[in-house]
Amino acid sequence: MPGNFPQFYRLDELLIKNIEFWQFMPFASDQLVWAQNKAGLCQWLLSLSDEAVANYIEDGKALADALAEWIPDAPELYQLSLVEAYPIEDKPLPKGLDVGIPGRKWQQITAFNGAIPVLQLPWLEWCAGKGHLGRVLAASHRKPVTSLEWQKTLCEEGESAARQLQLPIRFVHGDAFAPESEHHICSEQHAVALHACGDLHVSLLQRVAAKQGKAVTISPCCYHLIRDKHYQPLSRIGKQSDLVLSKHDLRLPLQETVTAGERVRRQRFVEVSFRLGFDSLQRYLRGCDEYMPVPNVQKVLLNEGFAVFCKWAAEKKGLTLPDGVDYDNWQRQGEQRFRFVERMELVRQLFRRPLEMWLVYDRACYMEEFGYQVSVGTFCAKPMTPRNILIHAQRKELD
Repeated sequence: MPGNFPQFYRLDELLIKNIEFWQFMPFASDQLVWAQNKAGLCQWLLSLSDEAVANYIEDGKALADALAEWIPDAPELYQLSLVEAYPIEDKPLPKGLDVGIPGRKWQQITAFNGAIPVLQLPWLEWCAGKGHLGRVLAASHRKPVTSLEWQKTLCEEGESAARQLQLPIRFVHGDAFAPESEHHICSEQHAVALHACGDLHVSLLQRVAAKQGKAVTISPCCYHLIRDKHYQPLSRIGKQSDLVLSKHDLRLPLQETVTAGERVRRQRFVEVSFRLGFDSLQRYLRGCDEYMPVPNVQKVLLNEGFAVFCKWAAEKKGLTLPDGVDYDNWQRQGEQRFRFVERMELVRQLFRRPLEMWLVYDRACYMEEFGYQVSVGTFCAKPMTPRNILIHAQRKELD
């Protein structure tokens, strides 16, 4: 039984039990995937106006209550996804420290800094970028910071900023995955990573645990950026689970975004409907009812219309488009499929945070197994960033 996180077992049970509602690819289907066995759910989804869908996206509890008719575990899944907020301590900072840091990023950094326990230890900033977080840590705690970053230009920019502010920061140009990076982890140190992606933050936890560092605090991000084909659980209880997670599955928690404005929503509608329209076209041309993923596209291309997008996508996939394609027809099909995708994604939204908490508790339990006292909570509200989970692990001292 995991020490402080028995929720893991129940989340594991419910995610597996309800796997038909979230472990699939909405883009791959041209109708609601439950059309054959959940007629009532499908009727309800198709009856929803776009405004109603948007409202449910904003209100997780209302969505869980509504879906309970077809997914009885929905309210419990919602409750299991809730965690307490860390108390935020106001840590005064000198003026000008936020220069060059985007507003929302600055808010995230200061909230993260405010939630971190003060241990009076030197810092290790993992995957530091330009060292924005490191500068805040150095300025508010007056302890030296070692900032590890693999892009040399970012190291140079970070060093320049630290010198100008006269902060005790040392940049290390290095690869977080390289064996030699563990040399920068020591026993009397507090390691941190704010939104380090996938295997990058996992590698930090593994190395801190192996070298018995005093403390580590992370906010996980981009769970799908892993080197293996499927997720490799860290903890013993995670390894005992029957849940198999692909990179596509690991993207699910990341699909929750900060409330988007009308322009962003419109842009998403255009891009997704274009992709779905092209997918319907390529299935027809190839005589193969199989989804064909298309690479990321520069948003400016979308302004040139559906036909131009199709020609670009066909070139990327080595597909020849015949003359006389009725692009208006395929664009309409894409827009119709968008409606299906949005409503399938609405159901999957119920499982976004529960799946994220499963991943978070796997990390927390792993650190417990190595003798750490671990806490999990949020360091800011979701409008600041949906990736607002903070895991703090502190080595237990022997009596």
